[in-house]
Amino acid sequence: MALCAIVATSSAGYAYQAETVKNGGTINGTVRYDGPPPKRELLEVSKDKDVCGKAPLYDQSLVIGQGGGIENAVVTITNISKGVPLRPEKDVKFDQRGCEYLPRVVAFPAGSSLRIINSDGILHSIHTESSINPVVDMAQPGFKKTISVTIEKPEVIKVTCDAHNWMEGWWYVVGNPYYAVTGANGHFTIRNVPAGRYTLKVWQEKLGVETHGVTVKPGAAATVDFTFKPK
Repeated sequence: MALCAIVATSSAGYAYQAETVKNGGTINGTVRYDGPPPKRELLEVSKDKDVCGKAPLYDQSLVIGQGGGIENAVVTITNISKGVPLRPEKDVKFDQRGCEYLPRVVAFPAGSSLRIINSDGILHSIHTESSINPVVDMAQPGFKKTISVTIEKPEVIKVTCDAHNWMEGWWYVVGNPYYAVTGANGHFTIRNVPAGRYTLKVWQEKLGVETHGVTVKPGAAATVDFTFKPK
């Protein structure tokens, strides 16, 4: 018997249900940049140079890898109502190291708890820009190595540091378990997808959003590639 329970509300507004997925399919693809990679800007380190200035810091808002692959793009299925359970995570790591956020973009299920780490040993200040979840705005002195916060609802949240104005990161909070963050080559894989017709969306912090339809067949792999044009 299939297990069926309402576990979350998606960003599209419907309740997502967990059920046993038999003979699910896979979606593979690549997110690419159609053009020469833009020159990455050297960031000005204006504070805590003994820690933040140990190595040059560059703008990470658009990182292009080998073959034009885009790193740190988030790919999601937007219109799926049933599938494998959405399981919130208890220890999503978001580090402040070298006065950068590592990873810069982290995706996780709604209801997950983040462990915000201060590896620099100096004062940082986590400040989120959100409209659905409560805003997080708290100082993290160097002696306070970790802070834990829970994000309950799906939303794309920008994170900044009030103490170091060049620091930027993103929390991409999902309402279903079918998502992936692209690696250095722009590749992504989403597994165990129930057979059906879906809309696949890719989000990139600087280039915006693109969508593509995809048909998933039982036990088969579908390929969807996204291409962003230079702005």
